[in-house]
Amino acid sequence: MEIKSLIEKIFQEGKRQNLGDMEVFYSAGSSLSLKVFEKELDGYSLSESEGLSLRGIYNGKMGYSYTEKVDESSIDMLVKNVVENATVIDSDDEEFIYEGSKEYKKVDTFNSELECVSETDKINFVKQLEEEALKLDKRITSVETCVYGDGYGETIMSNTKGLYLHDKSNVAYTYAVVVAKDGDDIKTGMAYRTGNDFSKFNAKEIAAEAVNEALSMLGAKSVKSGDYAVVIRNSAAADLLEAFTGIFSAEAVQKNLSLLKDKLNQQIGSERFTLVDDPFMEGGLASMSFDGEGVACSYKKVIDKGVLKTYFHNLKTANKDGVVTTGNASKGSYKASIGIAPSNFYVEKGERSLKEIIAGMDSGIMITELQGLHSGLNSISGDFSLAALGYEIKEGKISRPVEQITVAGNYFEMLKNVEEVGSDLKFGLPGESYIGSPSLKIKKLAIAGE
Repeated sequence: MEIKSLIEKIFQEGKRQNLGDMEVFYSAGSSLSLKVFEKELDGYSLSESEGLSLRGIYNGKMGYSYTEKVDESSIDMLVKNVVENATVIDSDDEEFIYEGSKEYKKVDTFNSELECVSETDKINFVKQLEEEALKLDKRITSVETCVYGDGYGETIMSNTKGLYLHDKSNVAYTYAVVVAKDGDDIKTGMAYRTGNDFSKFNAKEIAAEAVNEALSMLGAKSVKSGDYAVVIRNSAAADLLEAFTGIFSAEAVQKNLSLLKDKLNQQIGSERFTLVDDPFMEGGLASMSFDGEGVACSYKKVIDKGVLKTYFHNLKTANKDGVVTTGNASKGSYKASIGIAPSNFYVEKGERSLKEIIAGMDSGIMITELQGLHSGLNSISGDFSLAALGYEIKEGKISRPVEQITVAGNYFEMLKNVEEVGSDLKFGLPGESYIGSPSLKIKKLAIAGE
C-alpha cells in the first residue's frame, strides 16, 4: 500500500478515537557490511528495516506508538496504543506537533551512483584493501579488520497540520586495522574513509595510511610525568568533542546536567575556537533539510570565537526557555522518541597546517588516539583522564612514538587554553551526528607517564 494513503487512513482512525493533532514518522532503510580476512569473505550481512510511528495528542498529553508492520492491519493498534500511552504519562512538559516552516533548504544527501555499484565490486575493493596493506612492509603481519559497508535511508514525516516532508540519503564507509610486528613489539594502525561516492575510495591510499600509523608506533615508550604543551590530532580531537557533545543540549542544561547553564553570550573558550553546526554542509553525512520534528534546519555557530551563542533546542526545550527552536530535534528511527542532537558538528578550521604548528613548538606531546572515552571522563564536570598514544615533539619535529601515558584535564578549561587550531579538519565515523575537528594545540595538559 502506498504510504501516503496509509497515513491518511491512520489520521482518520485517530480522529474517530478522539485524538487531536497527529504525526506519522515513516522510515525505511537497508545496510550492507562486508568483511574480508586472508583474501576470503569472512563476514556478510544485509539487513532491511521499515516501520512507522504515530504521535498524537489525547486529553492534552502526547502519546506514542510504533509498528514494523506497515499496512492497514496495524492502524487500530497504533491509535489505541497512543491513547493508552497518553493516559499514563505524568510529565507536565508540553509537546507539540509542528505546523511546518516557511522554507526548507534543499539538501543533496543521495548519490544514485552508489546504488549502481555491484556487490562484486565492493567485495573486490575490500579484498584489494587487505592485499595492499600486506604488501607495503614485511613488518605488517596481518590485517586484523578490513571492512566495507554502506546504507540507504528514507524518511517521510506527515501530520494533521498539513506538513508532508520526504528525505532520502545514502552513505558508504570503509576501514582497515593492520598489525605491525618488530621482534616482540606489536602495534596496530587504523585508517578509514566515509562518503557516498564509491569512486573516491582509494584502497592504496587507505592501506598506506593504516600501515604508516602502525609502523610509526613501533618502539613507543612512555615519557616522564608532568605538564606538557599538547597537540591533540584532528581525529582524537573529534572523538573528544563527540564525548562532550551532550553539554550543548538545552535538555541537559534545563536538567542541570551541563556546566554551560547561564553561560550564553559569555566567553567560555579561546578566541581561536569556533564551533559550528552545519546541516547544509556539502558532503556532510548528517546533512538534512528538516529535523526530527519537521522543523527546517539552520546553520549556527554554537561557540563563536570562544563565546557561547546557543544551545541545541527542540520544540519542547525551546518552549520551556521561551526561545525559538534551533531545529536540532533528533529521532534516530521510527522507534525512537524525540531527543536533541547536532547535524554536522565541527570545530572551524584555522590557517596553519599540523606540520607548521609542530614546527613552532620547542617541546610537547602530540596525541593521536584517546582510549576509554566513555568511562574516563565526566561530561558534567568536564574532567577527563584518558589513556593515550602519540608522539613526543622536540625542537619543532616529531622525535619518537609515545605509549603508556594518561592525559588528564578539564574540557571547559581546555577550551580556554586552545592556542592554535589547525587547517586539517577531519570527521569521525558517522553516527546520529557527524562530528569533526582540526588538530588543536593546547597550552598545557597533565601527562602521567613514568
